[in-house]
Amino acid sequence: MTTATNPRGAARAAVAAAPDNAMAWLVLADAELDGGDAAAGESAARRALVLAPGHPEALARLGRALWQAGRPRDAVEPLAAAARAAPSHPGIALWLGHVLEDTGDAEAASDAYARAWALAPGHPQIAAHLLAWRRRLCDWRGLDALSECVRAAVRDGSAAVEPFAFLAEDATAAEQLRCARLSAAPVARQVRALPSRPMAPAAAPLRLGLLSNGFGAHPTGLLTVALLEALRDRPEVDMHVFALNADDGSQVRRRLAAAATLHAVDGLAHAAIAARIGAAGVDILYDLRGWGGGGVPAVLAMRPAPLQVNWLAYPGTSGAPWIDYVLADDVVLPPALAAGFSEAIARLPRCFQPSDTARALAPAPSRAACGLPATGTVFCSFNNSYKINPATFARAMDVLRGVPGSVLWLLSGPGDADARLCAAADAHGIASSRLVLMSKQPHAGYLARLQVADLFLDANPYNAHTTASDALWAGCPVLTRPGATFASRVAASINHHAGLDALVVADDAAYVATAIALGSDAPRLQALRATLLGPVRASGLFDTRGYASDFIAIALAMAERHRHGLAPAALTLPAAADRPAD
Repeated sequence: MTTATNPRGAARAAVAAAPDNAMAWLVLADAELDGGDAAAGESAARRALVLAPGHPEALARLGRALWQAGRPRDAVEPLAAAARAAPSHPGIALWLGHVLEDTGDAEAASDAYARAWALAPGHPQIAAHLLAWRRRLCDWRGLDALSECVRAAVRDGSAAVEPFAFLAEDATAAEQLRCARLSAAPVARQVRALPSRPMAPAAAPLRLGLLSNGFGAHPTGLLTVALLEALRDRPEVDMHVFALNADDGSQVRRRLAAAATLHAVDGLAHAAIAARIGAAGVDILYDLRGWGGGGVPAVLAMRPAPLQVNWLAYPGTSGAPWIDYVLADDVVLPPALAAGFSEAIARLPRCFQPSDTARALAPAPSRAACGLPATGTVFCSFNNSYKINPATFARAMDVLRGVPGSVLWLLSGPGDADARLCAAADAHGIASSRLVLMSKQPHAGYLARLQVADLFLDANPYNAHTTASDALWAGCPVLTRPGATFASRVAASINHHAGLDALVVADDAAYVATAIALGSDAPRLQALRATLLGPVRASGLFDTRGYASDFIAIALAMAERHRHGLAPAALTLPAAADRPAD
């Protein structure tokens, strides 16, 4: 490979030729960080600072390296110093915003993004970061203009913006595909694929690998742990988990480690992670992070496994040539949306999203202990704050207006998000006292509180996903209005496969009318809750062993095509009752 296609090699050659050139060390720091080697990037940035003390670009690279190494608090000082030294540099303000996000200084992060935007108005990538963070803070100033700037850049291909944040925009599936491809293209150009490996013969167990930074007390770990336990003793497969996150000491992490061969790859450079996957002999690698935060697309681009699958954590298309299949179902990804996906679609006969059917429900707390009034319907929406946009919030206010004495129970957001939501309620003519804000809870406490709520009001265009499954498990029905993207159809899939199609409505008018009707009829709600704790618990949605059989069957179908030299193609797995016996 020539240095023209190997930035790290070229940068290392440059510092070898001119070891006293601070700019050469800066270029090397960038190349090492882009290659996923935070330690080497930090070393290069520190060498640049020795040669050029106080240089803002060197300080910024040091801050970026520390942030990438998982040390955001240490990264604040060099980036803040860089911003003071170069107050007109939008890129430095942007990186400062990133690290302030991760240290929990939410409003300061927003200020840093706003400063970057003021320095580079019209820059779509900066607009995207400001837009995403304002959504998290429920700061809805200028959202339409920021969103249009970002969507226009995606449509005309002028800039790559973060695909995960783009899922919260009212964009089409085609726009989401365009967005993902814009992010995938430079990775594909810069990363060299590993030599291809043959898949294990059909007589051998199929070796499946799961790659994520959520293997612990995280939604990804919570969704997959019971499935991995169900797969543990299946002779057809050999399960491997590649954890990009450090051990959090949680019970979920311990269960994961007991259910599969767990490879701790946190902190490793991209090439080292890919080498570990290849050395494990993985036949099919499932990317459980995609374009979400903490993902490693460069590792997937190296193609460490013969087949690679987009599944579960990123609810949209990867747009990436290194991903062969997306695992879905016919509700979350109907044929009408297939053109918006770069992957071949492998459809399960049940909801694509598994869940932890071993999770226990603690006794429900009292309404008083939750800060709820003694009487009245409790609507809840325990979604992350970025999913609660002006339209979703206005719809919920219409519901409260139609059910006197009801309240809306929300998950507390970062910074001043709660105060902004209370002000927005007042602006809608709804007393802010009818909003009840819940601080983030350990998963068990959060599940217990879901038992107190009467009806979960879903969000658009980014639905509740893990949260919707949790709500049904706890006996709280979920009302949803599906849209025309994967992320906006997950709750509909969950409800459909639980036999709750009556809670999947066609439009916002039906949504408000249904919520008001249910919220005004306590006996009807009580009967619905009883259904959740009886027939729904016994439905295919929560049949983990059945899911494990389907998971194996669709993996074997993908592998069989590959072994016969066939390109990935759409696969639809029939229900178990319709499949031939083994």
